[in-house]
Amino acid sequence: MKKIRLKAMAKINLGLDVVRKREDGYHEVRMIMQTIRMYDQIELEPTEAPGIRVSTNLNYLPTNEDNLVYKAAKLLMDEFGIRDGVEIKMKKFIPVAAGMAGGSSDAAAVLFGVNKMFGLGLSKQELMERGVRLGADVPYCIMRGTALSEGIGEILTPLPPMPQCRVLIAKPAVSVSTKHVYESLNLPSLGAEAHPDIDAMRAAIEKKDLSGVVSQLGNVLETVTIPENPVIQTLKDKMMEMGADGSLMSGSGPTVFGLFTNQTAAQAAYEELRYGSSQDLAKQVYLTSFYNRKGHADGEQF
Repeated sequence: MKKIRLKAMAKINLGLDVVRKREDGYHEVRMIMQTIRMYDQIELEPTEAPGIRVSTNLNYLPTNEDNLVYKAAKLLMDEFGIRDGVEIKMKKFIPVAAGMAGGSSDAAAVLFGVNKMFGLGLSKQELMERGVRLGADVPYCIMRGTALSEGIGEILTPLPPMPQCRVLIAKPAVSVSTKHVYESLNLPSLGAEAHPDIDAMRAAIEKKDLSGVVSQLGNVLETVTIPENPVIQTLKDKMMEMGADGSLMSGSGPTVFGLFTNQTAAQAAYEELRYGSSQDLAKQVYLTSFYNRKGHADGEQF
């Protein structure tokens, strides 16, 4: 079997609401997830020597069993008693710890790749069922496209593809702990206006109404992350000032995205944040678009 090359795509949250904190400490969420055309490159190659070897272009990432891609490969190889080894090379482009599911997407791609490489014959649904053991976002990263995510993130409903527009991504030079954000979220103290209307957003997506989606952009976790990191609000305001139809923090942050129907404005905003007088606001800046599923076939290529 030759080497397999895969694209592990990033996601943004168009809407993120936290419904309640469960007795087990997990938070129940309702989110609208969207894949974007921004990806890590992953290469899998079988080796005669047993074991899993991981390498990456970022020297601060673990390459042992603490890495989610290692865990993903091990999960399937243990289950199916695979004696051969696998070498996994990761080239990271998705910002790390940025609220864009980079690690979960890498793990999803490895599940897909190991399944294909060793002819395990698992369907997309069966991969998703295994993926949730690695993390709540992994099943979504296997499904991809536009989806409603509920429960702790593992209950997924595919939605019609989002109408296309330009997506400006900006990650400021701050680090945010997802665990800290959820632990600091004080649900009883929040008014109704802090909670996005996920059902209204879903209805707008089903009508292919981009301006309706934009009008419902909302993320309840901004109530924690923005007061602690005001640069997030500054980035949102800058994108709106530069012509974005809407702007929001993704996940628990700190990444901010802006949606632009005007391509010229999107390009100008990208250049301002990347090279202009606002370049100090963000460490990483990308201009991309939505990725929509082409179908629901199990064999859909990563």
